[in-house]
Amino acid sequence: MEPISFRTPLALLILSLGSIAAVWWWLATPISLVRAPIDPNAKLQCVSYAPFRGEQTPLSPTTHISAEQISEDLAQLAKVSDCVRTYSIDSGLDQVPELAAKVGLKVIQGIWLSGNRQKSAVQIATGVRLAKEFPSTITALVVGNEVLLRGEMSQTDLAATIRQVKAQVQVPVTYADVWEYWLRYREVYDAVDFVTIHILPFWEDFPIRAKYAAAHVEQIRRRMEVAFPGKEILIGETGWPSAGRMRDAALPSRTNQARVVSEILDLAKRQNFRVNLIEAYDQPWKRQLEGTMGGYWGLFDSVHRALKYPPGVAISNYPYWKLHMAAGMVLAVLVFAVAWLTLRRKPWTPRFTSWLAVGLSATSAGALLGVAYDKMFYESYGIGGWLFWGFLLAAGIASPLLGSYALMSGKPLPTFIELLGPSDYRGKSWTAVILGFVLMVTAVIGAATAVGFAFDPRYKDFPFAALTMAVVPFSMLSLLNRPKEGVRPIAEATFAGLLVLTAIYVGFNEGPDNWQSLWSCAIYVLLAATLWRARAAQIPK
Repeated sequence: MEPISFRTPLALLILSLGSIAAVWWWLATPISLVRAPIDPNAKLQCVSYAPFRGEQTPLSPTTHISAEQISEDLAQLAKVSDCVRTYSIDSGLDQVPELAAKVGLKVIQGIWLSGNRQKSAVQIATGVRLAKEFPSTITALVVGNEVLLRGEMSQTDLAATIRQVKAQVQVPVTYADVWEYWLRYREVYDAVDFVTIHILPFWEDFPIRAKYAAAHVEQIRRRMEVAFPGKEILIGETGWPSAGRMRDAALPSRTNQARVVSEILDLAKRQNFRVNLIEAYDQPWKRQLEGTMGGYWGLFDSVHRALKYPPGVAISNYPYWKLHMAAGMVLAVLVFAVAWLTLRRKPWTPRFTSWLAVGLSATSAGALLGVAYDKMFYESYGIGGWLFWGFLLAAGIASPLLGSYALMSGKPLPTFIELLGPSDYRGKSWTAVILGFVLMVTAVIGAATAVGFAFDPRYKDFPFAALTMAVVPFSMLSLLNRPKEGVRPIAEATFAGLLVLTAIYVGFNEGPDNWQSLWSCAIYVLLAATLWRARAAQIPK
């Protein structure tokens, strides 16, 4: 091998490792905040509390949370907050006032109303009883939460129910809903003692960027003060998710959550208004209803009950970035090692473009490995979710390794018919079979996610990181080692057409501000181009 053949891959490897390090240095850059989300010298006014952990869910009527588990949570929350807000008395939540009193917490007690009159009656009776038993702990009753938003009660019935509860208790009574519904159903205003509004910039019909979230909260609060001048306004829910898909330019992330919470709390302190954050702990069960975003609104994680933003600790989107960077570098070295070992078995001087393709594959895979793992960890829900995203990540790791071997051995990208077709078509090389299987997994998952975004996109996560890891090596291989003759396989052509059509639709539907969507659509198109270039040899009859 000529000396240049050694210097070229070595230089590309060094460049690749340097690029991976630079990407992770940038991704892990911590942020500076006006004030810490959790200030050890200033407790939160109030925070929404739900006790569910792991597989526990209020969606199951058999779920009952023990007093010991709730006591453990409340003892922890008493260190950072003066108050907790609950939403119902089901699943053992009727124990909260008694247990909160023992640790000095106040409670805004929720009464869950729904279209089921019998269940609502039980909620009301229990809520009234608790208010009478714990008058020094329960500071207010919230009669109904977003029941108008869900369309489960009329405003006339709701107002009558609120007045019914008010007649039986001495504590203030309110109703909680998103701010727009207070403006639509003003009859409820006359029934409550104070107005409780939800302002969630991320969930607005036109989502708000994180950097404008606090200003949006203040704008809506002042608008509500003008609309309802006679009563106090409590912001009953506000916050930001730390994980999940983008909505327009609204990006869930650890740093954005910390920034939004910090700025809203600072605003509340300066403007002297009451605010309740949503929420104390991440709630995995909400992902079943709201996607990944729904499960990550907590200030504490759901598993270890650990504070996400300990005072004095730098806030980064990737706190374990050094491990991610190291893993990515190892993968990049392995990709180059496979190429070099392949040449040792088949000595020849490859084209510079082949080494460049190896370098691009290694760099993209190495830089995105940590991001893809992080997304899989936070976005996988249930066995099906772990298998789905796990297979895609596995394809993203296998693709650059197998692609490096194929590039250096001069082999083209195998077609699906070589893997599943008649024996006359099937390839004889086991590496070609594995590479074809990885390509098929990538195409199937890519098409499945693309179609999902086209028909039911609201709660779907964008697979941009792992999909890029898998597709880039395939595209390099199809470009450089493309067969000079053969026919275009029907399966690949069908996948290609589907991917292009859905990518165009999704790109327009999600809008130009959603970079996760644009990135994913670009990779869908690149995968489509790769599949379109496939050629299968014709077997003589």
